[in-house]
Amino acid sequence: MDKHEEVLIALRQIIRAIDLHSRQLNKSTGLTGPQLVLMKAIRDSGEVTIRQLSSNTNMSQATATTILDRLEKRGLVVRERSKLDKRKVHAHLTAEGLANLDKAPLPLQESFVSRFQQLDEWEQSLLLSSVQRISSMMNAEHLDVAPMLEVGSITQTHPDDTSGHH
Repeated sequence: MDKHEEVLIALRQIIRAIDLHSRQLNKSTGLTGPQLVLMKAIRDSGEVTIRQLSSNTNMSQATATTILDRLEKRGLVVRERSKLDKRKVHAHLTAEGLANLDKAPLPLQESFVSRFQQLDEWEQSLLLSSVQRISSMMNAEHLDVAPMLEVGSITQTHPDDTSGHH
């Protein structure tokens, strides 16, 4: 087998692992990975604005807002005006949101991160430069993505939900 074929197989295996984990997460919680990441950020940040949330999760404000809209419709998150500064809106988890978060499995990237951080510095750098080169070769380096291992829609929770309403 040619080396380029082996690289493509490894990439497909990575994509497949991410897809399987995404499906497991969705099946067990009804949440997407980005929704889970945003809910964790809300829980861990206390009084937090949408701008701070988007910064903490490396999502655009538009993406964070879209996800919050979806979570609010499901009764997992509420948004309230700040009592100190009426211009600010803070996101809070509801009791149901907290319960969903508690039963959620660890995101795939958490086990990846712990294993990656156990590698020597030189190997981390080697892997980083290799993956960045692959991203560049696929003309993907300009895509705006958050540092999470997920595939598919950031807001849809059911594969058959093709209504287009987010």
